Amino acid sequence: MSVLDRFRLDGRRLFITGGSRGLGRVMALALADAGADVTLVGRDQASLEQTADAIRRMGRTAVTIQCDVSRPEDCEQTCCDALENYGPFDILINNVGGRRVDVPTSEMPLATWRELIDLNLTSAFLCTKIIGGAMVKRNYGRIINIASISGMVVNRDIGGRSYETSKAAVIQFTRTVAADWAKHGVTANAICPGGFMTEPNQRWLQVNPQAIETFRRQIPVGDLGDPDDLGPLAVYLASDASRYMTGAALVIDGGYTLW
Repeated sequence: MSVLDRFRLDGRRLFITGGSRGLGRVMALALADAGADVTLVGRDQASLEQTADAIRRMGRTAVTIQCDVSRPEDCEQTCCDALENYGPFDILINNVGGRRVDVPTSEMPLATWRELIDLNLTSAFLCTKIIGGAMVKRNYGRIINIASISGMVVNRDIGGRSYETSKAAVIQFTRTVAADWAKHGVTANAICPGGFMTEPNQRWLQVNPQAIETFRRQIPVGDLGDPDDLGPLAVYLASDASRYMTGAALVIDGGYTLW
């Protein structure tokens, strides 16, 4: 067997939240390119269909589910329905998340805090509980949580600290799941991206350009990342090539956290 064969995902099924745009789209397309069939979950039906069409052109199956997973009841129902109708799933990518607000802690409404914690953390918990829990019963699975270097460091010149808080929790949640489920053949790892020029960061560039430019100047390689840089890492973690890796938080940030 060629070493490259260990990265193939033929016959595997992926469930990914926030899979229609940005880093989620890149990872969905990368895993489909490696052979996976994909169930995409997101809020915008038009972008879901665009990504699904791209996957189908690769000869893979793509299913779209319109859902706002920041709403726990909707997230839970979507996971249960998807598992019944399109499962079982071999790979789960908890990708959805975001900062969304630039509000100092002293001014952040409790309702906003809770909404963003549900977006970044509770959604990952529920998907892992339901989609990942079914993996435990089958004694096989790959869980990939998209955390952030913001779960390790604090970003300069911007508010909305529910983001740093929730992403730090995602990293620790990943470790606990990895420890509990390793004996069941289920791995759990986190990807911690740095600055990538996705749609949200393009928006922040307009709303708070100082935050983006401050961030950019601190990256040793000299610029923000290209979203396509994330695809190969996701394929590795989804494949049997990563059989012996679990509980890791893999930083991909152009060196930002080196200093």
